[in-house]
Amino acid sequence: MADQVFEMTQKNYDDLVKEKENLVMVKRPQIIERIAEARSHGDLSENAEYDAAREEQRSNESKIEQLEYQIKNAKIVAEIADNSFVHLNSKVTVEDVEFGDKDSYVITSVTDVDVMNGKISSESPVGAALMKHKIGDVVSIPCPDGSSYQLKIISIE
Repeated sequence: MADQVFEMTQKNYDDLVKEKENLVMVKRPQIIERIAEARSHGDLSENAEYDAAREEQRSNESKIEQLEYQIKNAKIVAEIADNSFVHLNSKVTVEDVEFGDKDSYVITSVTDVDVMNGKISSESPVGAALMKHKIGDVVSIPCPDGSSYQLKIISIE
């Protein structure tokens, strides 16, 4: 199976590298220290502190692996300052054609998604549908059940 390619800007790439370095150089030694401290308390079979530290270590190592994979398979794309169309890092305000609801999204790379803060992937159904469209365009967003809905692009920043 081919490796997945992660399109991102240089800033997104640099952020991933910094996050990985922090996990390796700062967090990993802190976790190792907590494991050693918990071991010093004796019986590991009923040591919740030890179990929690080991779980945190597994989680940290998994995140490091994920970041290494994304960094290795990164494809750097140029930052675009042109706001006449939707591209990576565009802030797009859309209106639901049927209901009139308005929402704003920042279109990001897969590695920078934060749905709770309005950052959606350029590969998500909404993000992919909006990419390369202009203000006033109406785009169709596919739904899992096979139906779709329309969003009109109100502004691009």
